[in-house]
Amino acid sequence: MSAQKEIAIVVGSTGAMGQVITQRLSDTGLQVVAVARTAEALQALAQQVPGIRACAADIGDDSAIEAIRAKLDAPVRMMVQGAGVATAGGVLDAPTAAITDAVNIKVGGLLRLVRAADQRLAKGSRIVAIGGHYGFEPSAYAATAGVANAALANVVRQLSWAYGDRGVTAHLVAPGPADTERLRRVATARGAREGLSPDAVLEQMRAESAIGAFTTVEQIAWGIALLLDPNADALAGSTLFMDAGRRKGLP
Repeated sequence: MSAQKEIAIVVGSTGAMGQVITQRLSDTGLQVVAVARTAEALQALAQQVPGIRACAADIGDDSAIEAIRAKLDAPVRMMVQGAGVATAGGVLDAPTAAITDAVNIKVGGLLRLVRAADQRLAKGSRIVAIGGHYGFEPSAYAATAGVANAALANVVRQLSWAYGDRGVTAHLVAPGPADTERLRRVATARGAREGLSPDAVLEQMRAESAIGAFTTVEQIAWGIALLLDPNADALAGSTLFMDAGRRKGLP
């Protein structure tokens, strides 16, 4: 691959996490194709990270395949599927449509991204999906995240085998709750259900970590950038847990 023209594609680039990932990958010298649903949000991102290549597309629809493909004119070194899904309640009350929508965005979105970039992949390319804690530590109150992220882990392993003979590796990054505005909305909703203040809920959630901390978006971006190292071949198909010690179960 040409070191001067390698591309990183970041889906969900305008979110709190995606912005930091976009900046981090841009800082490595990669040309970032930033994918998000609205052109306005991408314009704002371009003010923060000059030089990105904006791609307005809905990763939940097959039209995204050609929209992304049209932005690619060089080898793709890394693609990151970081699209988030809406919180819709627990397994007993979340609308079934919300759960299927989450799988479509997370899993269907990853497959669309891969199909868009397939012809630009070469030995050393990385396929990266951002999953989450609830895919491995199920909660009765996080149906969309739990189901979609568990499915995502399976698909990442399938992709690792499907692309292995081309020297392309697939990876899942599974952070715990990240300290973002979205987490505060979750804490507010949970607090309303349990009769607690949002701050009290956040303290409870911190206590679920072995080190009493949330994962930061900067740490997640750092972990993704680590996968650019050639030695990360050894992590093919695996999950990089970045949950600040929340997970108690063994593999």
